[in-house]
Amino acid sequence: MLGNRGMTYEEATEYLFDSVPMFQNVGGAAYKEGLHNTKVLDAHFGHPHQYYKTIHVGGTNGKGSCSHTLAAILQAAGYKTGLYTSPHLTDFRERIRVDGQMIPKKEVVSFVENERAFFEPLHPSFFELTTALAFKYFAEAKVDVAVIEVGMGGRLDCTNIIRPDLSVITNISLDHTQFLGHTLEAIAREKAGIIKAGTPVVVGETTEETRNVFLHKAMEMSASISFADEMHEVCSSRLENGARIYKTSHWDELKGELGGLCQEKNTATILAAVAELQKNGYDIRAEHVRKGFEHVCELTGLRGRWQQTGTAPLVICDTGHNTGGIAYIAKQLRCLNARQVHVIIGMVNDKDIRGVLQLLPKNAIYYFTKANVKRALDEHDLQELAREEGLEGTAWENVACAWKAARQNSKTEDAIFIGGSTFVVADFLTLLEQKEA
Repeated sequence: MLGNRGMTYEEATEYLFDSVPMFQNVGGAAYKEGLHNTKVLDAHFGHPHQYYKTIHVGGTNGKGSCSHTLAAILQAAGYKTGLYTSPHLTDFRERIRVDGQMIPKKEVVSFVENERAFFEPLHPSFFELTTALAFKYFAEAKVDVAVIEVGMGGRLDCTNIIRPDLSVITNISLDHTQFLGHTLEAIAREKAGIIKAGTPVVVGETTEETRNVFLHKAMEMSASISFADEMHEVCSSRLENGARIYKTSHWDELKGELGGLCQEKNTATILAAVAELQKNGYDIRAEHVRKGFEHVCELTGLRGRWQQTGTAPLVICDTGHNTGGIAYIAKQLRCLNARQVHVIIGMVNDKDIRGVLQLLPKNAIYYFTKANVKRALDEHDLQELAREEGLEGTAWENVACAWKAARQNSKTEDAIFIGGSTFVVADFLTLLEQKEA
């Protein structure tokens, strides 16, 4: 019992994590198909998303980087910008930001305290509640525009009640197949569900199976569609002092703070989206684009995208967690100028684990571990699957133990990579924060 003292922030977030199903912890049990609860919550709060402009970003990989970079560009252009993304790494409030600043703790507390009597009978999911909180907070903060990242899928995702100025679909690869379908075409149909009537849509990457799905849906909705991978805006890129330098067709040379190889595709998508926003009347100029790309982490708080956290040995973490994302990471690991690469890896049990392991370099030293979530695959099971794919290493019960072992085994000219799951990266960054405190 809390008595009359009210909730603390820690109690409010614990209530959210424990009282409603949270996908990152329990997986499928937290997935609620349909928009009924979302619409009830939205009506209760007075349809807050109707009070500001929105940009909707979906897709399998890259939607977090694209969402943050678009938000950074809009902030640089002087728009008061909301940003809603998921999951968080170390603090729930990372999901909901205005001009890069996390939602205040008191707003989270008051939402739970004041509204729980209404929402408890609905038995909403964690994501349904979080989305309602985000949309309500953005209206109260009087944002000009909010960049809204799809949670999963698109058609039935609870963010899909918005009527955006622009829809963005980054790409399609096999992920969450138990909910979205087992083929690229089936997943594309779910992702295409965010395409709205008369609303332009930008698609980042397509395949033979997915392009026609998007074309058909856009025609059905009378929505103009552009394919970033057919526009050839990004000519090439190179890594320079941790930043990615892009040679482009219309923006000259751009410096991107995010150094991952996958950002080349993301940048093409972002620039195509900016062009559509300019057509829609957004006052975005070249200097805003440059500032957004160069300072995206500072402007929006983005972390975990080929993020360098140490030198001698080089330490990098990345949240890529499916075959589409790991393909870029594996290629970049092979290009590292290091004597030996050490890989700390853990995965959740509903991914294409063998598909990911088959992509990873065989000459690295592996530290198999698990994140502190219920969906985490046992480290010994992962070790055995990896051994069958020609990857050798040791098993560690948690990220802290794996990190300690990798540090002890590494020389200054080596590199340590931490990834395989968003939650492994979250545990790692939490560990660093605790040591800094």
